[in-house]
Amino acid sequence: MAKVFIKKAAYHPPLIHDLVAEMFDSMGANWIDRGSRVLVKPNLLLPAAPDKGIVTHPMICRAVVQYLLEKGARVQVSDSPGIGSFRKILSETGLKEALEGLEVEVKPFENSIDIDIGEPFGRIPIARDAIEADVVINLAKLKTHAQMYLTLAIKNMFGCIVGLRKPEWHLRTGVDRIMFARLLVQIYQAVAPSFTIVDGILALEGQGPGKSGQPRELGLLIGGENGHAVDETICTLLGLDPAELVTSAQARSMGCFDGHVHVSGDIHIVNDFTFPEMNSLSMGPASLSSFMRKYMLQKPVVDKKKCKLCGECWKLCPAKAITTNVHGVQFDYNACIRCYCCLEMCPHGAIRAREPLLGKVRRRLTGS
Repeated sequence: MAKVFIKKAAYHPPLIHDLVAEMFDSMGANWIDRGSRVLVKPNLLLPAAPDKGIVTHPMICRAVVQYLLEKGARVQVSDSPGIGSFRKILSETGLKEALEGLEVEVKPFENSIDIDIGEPFGRIPIARDAIEADVVINLAKLKTHAQMYLTLAIKNMFGCIVGLRKPEWHLRTGVDRIMFARLLVQIYQAVAPSFTIVDGILALEGQGPGKSGQPRELGLLIGGENGHAVDETICTLLGLDPAELVTSAQARSMGCFDGHVHVSGDIHIVNDFTFPEMNSLSMGPASLSSFMRKYMLQKPVVDKKKCKLCGECWKLCPAKAITTNVHGVQFDYNACIRCYCCLEMCPHGAIRAREPLLGKVRRRLTGS
């Protein structure tokens, strides 16, 4: 039975240090050998200060690295961010300052190695550093996600896909959330992190996972050896049926997790957590597809007051569905696959997911 820890926490170094040590010590005295190559994979989505609730807090990264160094490990901290130079991300997130004085290698994922993750994807390129490490520690952030509902332990491993290959996989899985969730589960299984800690001290609700979301203090640190168990426990904490999290539903259907969890700590349900709206990504007969996608289905829209025309959205769009003209950013909703990479990566929080009025009316009339 998978064990999951739920700890009340705040960003105070001694407290975080003790909680991290308690979680790791639960694996026994010899779970890590001296000289082991340990990869720490935080969520470093984009350049954002810790108080925005977007990235794994640097204090947690420091506590984890300190613990591993004390065990004699050789430690590397890496991720493959969506936008911004890695140097800028280290600076703006506070991670560079947090890790000063520690003997740790900090660098972005750069090289990949093809790994067979199983059908239907076969061999896919995953960060070599993640695959070749002796131990991987998964440091996720508790955030909403406009496409996948929440981004937690399983989704955090998608950062092991290097650079612009991530949008390619969004394009390959298209509007099929289930297929993308299956890909995420298979990547997690391939990397096989030894332990996951999810930073829910300052979470992100609403239109996450980027700057369109709203920080929300939950005061929780959640961890465990099984990332699927961690994710399902967090769903329960937020008053969400785990079956509604597509990655959890896929993990069960694939036989990756049996749903048996032992919780160490108290579950206090958060009844008012704000989730993103999740609507169908396709609807109706093919002959009406264009109309439905434009006027009935949830879609990304831009707030022209916030938009700086920086170009990040159209550079990163895997479907090439975003252009610009004298009126600003324009979306081709027939081409748009609703991956919400644009919302996720917008450095100004100018893009949101919105359901058109006709879509809302249809849902009210049909009750679906």
